[in-house]
Amino acid sequence: MMHYTYKTSGVCAKTIDFDIDGDIITNVVFTGGCNGNLKAVAKLTDGMTVDKIESILLGNDCGGRGTSCADQFAKAVREVYNTEKAIG
Repeated sequence: MMHYTYKTSGVCAKTIDFDIDGDIITNVVFTGGCNGNLKAVAKLTDGMTVDKIESILLGNDCGGRGTSCADQFAKAVREVYNTEKAIG
């Protein structure tokens, strides 16, 4: 299991911390952003696969920004998963 901190871009949350074990994501913590909503996202996605998180959250928009904290989370888990897979 590896722990990651993802620095977001264009959203209120500044970072997203999570653990990845294979393709399973756990221990999600958003720093900044809408506290209650992001705690809910973290709880609802705990134990999900990268594919499932991406299928649900990728492309969610907040206020016409073209992204959201949830969208950034989907991008983060995919990026980390692909990097881990490439390293082997």
